[in-house]
Amino acid sequence: MNLGFLGLQFSFGLQQGNMGPIYTYLGATEAQIPMLSLAGPITGLLIQPIIGAMSDRTQSRWGRRTPYFVVGAVLCALGLLAMPLSSSLLMAVSLLWVLDAGNNITMEPYRAYVSDRLDPAQRQIGFLSQSAFTGLAQMLAFLTPSLLVGMGMNQDWVDAHNIPYTVRIVFMVGAVLSLTTILWSVWRVPELPLTPQELAHIQAQPTGLGATFREIAEAIGDMPLAMRKLGLMSLFQWFGMSGYWAYVSYAIGRSVYHTADPLSSAFHSAVLTNGEVAAFYNAIAFVTAFAMVPLVRRIGPGPLHALCLVAGGLGMIALPLVEHKALLFVPAAGIGLAWGSIMGNPYAILSNAIPATRTGVYMGIFNMMIVIPMLLFAILMSRLDLPFISLGFGLYDTLLGGDPRHMLTLSGFCLLLAGGSVLWVREGRADAIALHAAVGA
Repeated sequence: MNLGFLGLQFSFGLQQGNMGPIYTYLGATEAQIPMLSLAGPITGLLIQPIIGAMSDRTQSRWGRRTPYFVVGAVLCALGLLAMPLSSSLLMAVSLLWVLDAGNNITMEPYRAYVSDRLDPAQRQIGFLSQSAFTGLAQMLAFLTPSLLVGMGMNQDWVDAHNIPYTVRIVFMVGAVLSLTTILWSVWRVPELPLTPQELAHIQAQPTGLGATFREIAEAIGDMPLAMRKLGLMSLFQWFGMSGYWAYVSYAIGRSVYHTADPLSSAFHSAVLTNGEVAAFYNAIAFVTAFAMVPLVRRIGPGPLHALCLVAGGLGMIALPLVEHKALLFVPAAGIGLAWGSIMGNPYAILSNAIPATRTGVYMGIFNMMIVIPMLLFAILMSRLDLPFISLGFGLYDTLLGGDPRHMLTLSGFCLLLAGGSVLWVREGRADAIALHAAVGA
């Protein structure tokens, strides 16, 4: 069921590990990276709630979610194929919008798909299984460039625009993997037929784009208290993850390889090392996602998520202090624990707090709690000077001194704050514990 999610998350892994370096290869400065990466948060903010509301109401011979899986997979594959061929910064930024649109069209229905197919007693393991596939997919995405170099490719073999050929090959692999796994998944595990009650509910709903926006607004107004409280946790959690993903390669370049030159061989080594570290923490996430299932049943998803976030925050604070490559994997283990929990436990808390008839729209709205912190991160940290206007506050240069190692420290403290915040979400945790107690009985 989640095999298609593996292909989708392979695509996200490629973005996390390569978009910043691609931008710098094409001439961007470190301070511009968050602003140039706005495609992700903006498309997520706009697309996921709309697709969520539309998929809740869709009636087709293929199901409610499947049409969106297929459209998103095609857009994602096209974006992945074209991205490493970018000849300018403008071209790369434009293609990222296409790629992120495809990813977001597919992502939200996949979250709802789990709730659709599984009863409440199964959702915890369903979302943690999805988290495990995320870890596996991103591990493969981050590790593949190093495997290519290990098989004999020159890490410094670049095209006319300074983009390594290892990047070109791994993006092509990602395009094929994303499209084929998603199509295979929906073919092998078709959606369950709608019940007469579900059909009657859908048919009673007004149609059209205006109705979709009204449904989103009404759902926000009716949002369960547990979901509202998750918003504070999401603010700190995703602000911290945004800072880590954007600047970890540059931090490793400074601390381990003593370089800030994006065109140097040492920086190529830093990018490959980050891929290996990220592959390791995603492997940790893959394994621990399954190991968390009995722990969740014992203490609940909220306290467990808090512990994992604290481990990740301490890992991020420690990582820029490391000067030897081999020791980078020690703090990465904590980051892996956090990542494995991030992709599963919040959704388990959420799925037990929202009505089944609004699963799609609430999953889309919950994604707004992910992308708004990313958008805030870009505006605060980055600065982009355009001919008639300047965007962003540029705190990366002014507050952090243009040092990516300071960004990782800030990101680590954000995860510690997120860990404290999730303990405030008592309603969702109590529901989950009561549910698992009933199942055990």
